Amino acid sequence: MGEWVEKRISEIALVTMGQSPTSDSYNENGDGLPFLQGNRTFGAKYPTFDTFTTAPNKIADANDVIMSVRAPVGDLNITPVKMCLGRGVCSLKPQNGNSQFLFYLMKCHVPIMLSRSNGTVYDSINRTDIEKTKVLVPANNSTQTRIADILSAYDDAIENNNRRIALLEKAARELYREWFVRIRFPGHESVRIVNGLPEGWEVVPLECVVNITSSKRSYESERVDFGTPLYRSKEIIQIYSGEEITDPLFISEEWFAMIRDKFGAPKENDILITSRGTIGVPFLVDKRIFYFSDGNLTWLQSSERPEMALYLYFWIDSPMGQGAISSSTIGTSQKALPIETLKKVKLVKPVDNVLSLFHRNMMSCIELKRNLRKQSQNLDRQRDLLLPRLMSGKLEV
Repeated sequence: MGEWVEKRISEIALVTMGQSPTSDSYNENGDGLPFLQGNRTFGAKYPTFDTFTTAPNKIADANDVIMSVRAPVGDLNITPVKMCLGRGVCSLKPQNGNSQFLFYLMKCHVPIMLSRSNGTVYDSINRTDIEKTKVLVPANNSTQTRIADILSAYDDAIENNNRRIALLEKAARELYREWFVRIRFPGHESVRIVNGLPEGWEVVPLECVVNITSSKRSYESERVDFGTPLYRSKEIIQIYSGEEITDPLFISEEWFAMIRDKFGAPKENDILITSRGTIGVPFLVDKRIFYFSDGNLTWLQSSERPEMALYLYFWIDSPMGQGAISSSTIGTSQKALPIETLKKVKLVKPVDNVLSLFHRNMMSCIELKRNLRKQSQNLDRQRDLLLPRLMSGKLEV
């Protein structure tokens, strides 16, 4: 194994803490640098700033490592272009130019830095804490490059899967719009239009096509360390976004079995909808076994009619469905979607043969998307298992 040496972050990277420019630095013409404010996705783009009025020591160059330093602390990325750093984010410029290795090195050491995080309202980490963090690094730059190449191959494969998933989702939504919004389903030319809809189609309340209910209440005393997963809105939103579930909750398998046998549990092709806080995020249930938290989610028992379930899922996820659901919410500071109100929401019900044809066309796309997400989750776990072994020198490259 090659030589590894202990160094502080300050010895291998230049740390720059962000600071928001003054309001008179805003440039509405689109000239200048993109502005990055610290957040979980690093995706928020704010108005650009005039290069000449932005403090030069608050600039990250392309390929610098950037990290959130306020809650959530420790999210990492690599800058695609030169940008201005706002509050809550810092950049790390590697002295040897190996940004990929520094990215994975920081990813491995974020838990150490978090143990020193401070703050009252928001957790935060300061420049001193970052710079004094001790790390082991290969003395040979070529070893650093090999380690980065191994780990980035996993991320590249995940990113490729994500691109394929995005294309599948786009194609699926476009097919839904073509058939059920533009009314150009196969054979539509020979179908009469009656009162603005193809003959046989009708407008009905949601309760006429699916039974709508919720879960049985589970209490804190029924939570266990391992068992049957218990989903809340948070988990449904993560599933919808294709993310790994973080901080999962569990109920005992015995309690779940009792509830399932007495009252039922979600089955494949049922639908769950977030119904408090963030409203209207759908989950078309797959083969996984789980239960869900009452008050946060609404249960559409559509498993007996998978063709209708798939149509309902895309309707809920469409602008039309989202609008109908949004108009049915109550509350001001904390939005909620009552079951009795949801039951009365109106939607267009196509004829069965069109729904069946849509289902046959879509299921291969749905299954491929699910498989790609499983692949990505497995790759993510494999990379995270490799990361500490590679970064400690225990696994020779």
